[in-house]
Formats: sequence, structure tokens, C-alpha cells
Amino acid sequence: MSASIDQAFVKHYQSEVQEAYQRQGSKLRPTVRSKGDVRGASTVFQRVGRGTAAAKARNGVVPVMNIDHSSVECFLQDYYAGDWVDRMDELKTNHDERLVAANAGAYALGRKTDELIIAALDGSTREAVGTASGQTDNDGLTRAKVLLAFEMLGAADVPDDGQRYAVVGWKQWSELLTIQEFANAQYVGDGELPWKGTQAKRWLGALWMPHSGLTKNAALRYCYFYHRTAVGHASAAEIATDITWHGDRAAHFVNTMMSQGAVLVDDTGAVRMRCKE
Repeated sequence: MSASIDQAFVKHYQSEVQEAYQRQGSKLRPTVRSKGDVRGASTVFQRVGRGTAAAKARNGVVPVMNIDHSSVECFLQDYYAGDWVDRMDELKTNHDERLVAANAGAYALGRKTDELIIAALDGSTREAVGTASGQTDNDGLTRAKVLLAFEMLGAADVPDDGQRYAVVGWKQWSELLTIQEFANAQYVGDGELPWKGTQAKRWLGALWMPHSGLTKNAALRYCYFYHRTAVGHASAAEIATDITWHGDRAAHFVNTMMSQGAVLVDDTGAVRMRCKE
């Protein structure tokens, strides 16, 4: 047997990890600004303010908008997901232990990516809480609460350009299914009904999706209605794999790792919907 056969094993395993991560790893990474190939311990996301148009006198000087520019720093952290694969155990199992480890590592890092993005969203200070029926903390995810968040985004001039997203818990997803405008084909079209695999669907110009990892504070689940540019995600190292043989354990140690971070770039573009659960 070739002495370099382990390199083929590593490459095969790493391709499986990357495929699994892209397929079922992070659900939220495609919904935010993402920057790759970062060099250093942190990176900066630029935040640009709004300009104001003004008239000018004939032959006069064109007025300057003086757009505000600011930046938000995103710090990156290294994360690891490793496991032992015993040589003798491989002989006693009838499944592909490499594939099992690949999926487990990719899903663990995918969940970590989503945790970073959710933690960034938790930094938002804008909340859809009102005094009317269906808008208080004693209510779940109601039509009134969703419309209040929708109004807040519109009032803040958050672009309605197809890049709005809403992420809710599974309990809140069930509550959405009781809202006719969300579930009825007459409102959303047959091609986007939510019970076809309970996948993400479009409503109110946003892509809605359920997620099991949203923060729960006491009896309140934090759900979010946000624009893609409101959150920044950075990656210094995409998923990589290292497999080493340990003779003292008669096992391979399979390590999957990445370096990523997330930050709230623009508080205006994210609205929290607190829902009783």
C-alpha cells in the first residue's frame, strides 16, 4: 500500500465535509453579508448613511450631501469539531464512519456559524412591541406583530429589494401557518406553500424560514425580520480537515476547523419580534 494513501483519505474526507456544510450546515449565512479570505484577527464592515438632495441656484454651487461614513469591526474566532475513529471499531461497523464523521463535523460548524449570526442579531435594539392586541410579549407570533415589524422596516427606509429575511422558531412557524395570508395559496401562490417540506417561503417581500437555534429568554423566543446588509459575517478560514494517526490509541483523530465571526452592522435594518413560547 502506498505510504501516501492517507492523503487521499484526507482529501476525500474534506470534500465530504465541505459538501455537507454547504448542503445542510448553516441556514443563515446566505441571508447576511459574507466576506471571505480575511487576513488578520478582525475585519471591518463599512456603514454608509443616507444623502439628502437639495436645489441649487442658477450657476450656483451644487450642494454636497456629506454622507456619513462609519465602520463596524468584526472579530474572528477559531472553532474546532473533532472526534476519534478507532481502527478496530471501523472493522465492526457496517456503515461509513468517515461519512458519519464528515456530516457530524460539518453540521456542528454549521450550527456554530448560525450561532454567531444569531448572537449578532441579538444585539439589535429595535423591537416590534406595541400596546395593541397581538403586539405584546404575552402574544406569540401574530399577524399584528409581523405587520408592526414590517412597518418599522418600511418607516426606516430599509430597502424592499428582495433581500429581506425573517427567521422564526418552530413554534412561531406553526403559528404562522394559522395566518391565512401566510398559508393560503390565494395569497402566496401554490409554488410557495409552507407545508412542502416546511422549507423557507416568501411573504411580505421577505424570505421566511424556521430555525431551532434562536435565542430564548425565559418564556420569550427572539425572532427577527431583517435586511441582508444589517448583519456582517466574515471568514478567515473556511472548513478544513486534519486527520492524524495516534498509535497509542490505535485510532485516527479527525479534526474539522474554521475561523469565522459575525457582527451587527446596521441596527436600523433588523427588528426583533419577541414571541411568547
